[in-house]
Formats: sequence, structure tokens, C-alpha cells
Amino acid sequence: MRFTDRRQAGRALARELRTRGDAGLLPDPVVLALPRGGVAVAREVAEALGAPLDVLVVRKIGAPSHEEFAVGALAGDGVPLFDPHTLAHLGLDEGDLTAVVERERAELRRRERVYRRGRTAPALAGRTVIVVDDGLATGATARVALRSVRRRSPARVLLAVPVCSPEGAGSLRGEADEVVCLHRPAGFMAVGEWYDDFGQLTDEDVLAALDRSAGDA
Repeated sequence: MRFTDRRQAGRALARELRTRGDAGLLPDPVVLALPRGGVAVAREVAEALGAPLDVLVVRKIGAPSHEEFAVGALAGDGVPLFDPHTLAHLGLDEGDLTAVVERERAELRRRERVYRRGRTAPALAGRTVIVVDDGLATGATARVALRSVRRRSPARVLLAVPVCSPEGAGSLRGEADEVVCLHRPAGFMAVGEWYDDFGQLTDEDVLAALDRSAGDA
């Protein structure tokens, strides 16, 4: 299974979730997208479910001098979540990453300001929260996102992605009430390899998707 682009993947994911919604399994839903890539997918899901769409900004914490190599992640005002095995492998401790964490938290807050434009975060207490991304690899960012959502007392939390690694999905069983993934390839290497078009999105793309979703509501 391959996807043309994020919108087509979102429509396929939306059909899967719509069956749950039609069966009454997703009462009072709200969709939270992990920007940037997850927003294009999540917009299709929110439209299909008739649910509000918002963003949940999560930032990867990269190793010093190797920013693409994730050693943890953070969301909101919560404490960073580190992978202790990766830190040990690299000979690092959390104190070595103070400057990286501060930089990523500043970028997280900048994105929240840009994307929300003065809007408050939606109330999640007692609701069905569907966290959406364009794919799942290790699960590090998804884990911190799900824990951030749990702190806001939802009734039920789902993680929904078009494609995922079997190991990443398995690692999140205790974090989400359900992980919905359309394709779990045994030979998973990276999310982007399962898309024909996996171009990077901009802040403007995110705002346009959020504006279109608000207009559809």
C-alpha cells in the first residue's frame, strides 16, 4: 500500500475512522494534528467526522551535532521525555541537552502562537481525542503527544496514522486506547518511502489547512 500524498492518505484514514464514528464509537470527537505533516492528513479526518481540528505541537530533541537523531521529545509545558537507552548509547545525560531543549521549546511556543493566532486550545475533558500524524516510525514524538493529551482528562484517546512501523505501533499500546494504522509494512524504514509526494510543508500550508477546516465547520 502506497499513498499519493498526505491528502489521499487522510481520505483513506478518514474512511476507516468513519466506520467507528458511524457505529457510535467516537462520541464528541476532536482531532489534533501533529504539525506540520500531520495537518494535511488530519484535515481529511476532521471533515469526515464533522469534528473540530486543532494542532498539538510536539518537538523532537536531537542529539548535539546530530539534530536529526532523536533522543527525546517534548510537548506543551510538560517535561521532556528522553530515551534512556539512546542517551546511554551516545554517552549523554539529560543535562547535556539543556540548550537543545530550550531551543526546541522556544520553537514549539512560536509554532503554537503562529498556528493558533490567539485561539485557546480546545477543551479535551470527557471527549474522544484523535491524534493524527502522517506516519509513525519510532513512536517517540507520538508518545509525548499522547501523554500530553492524557493530562487533559479525555474520555478516550486514539492515535491514527496512514502508515507505521510494527515496532512503533506496538510500543504505544499502553499510551493510546487504540492505535489505528492502515499499513504496517514489515520492511518499514521511513515514513516518506510510503508516499509518492512527501514534500515538506510550511507554516503557511498548516494555516491554510486549518482555515479550510474552520470554513467547513
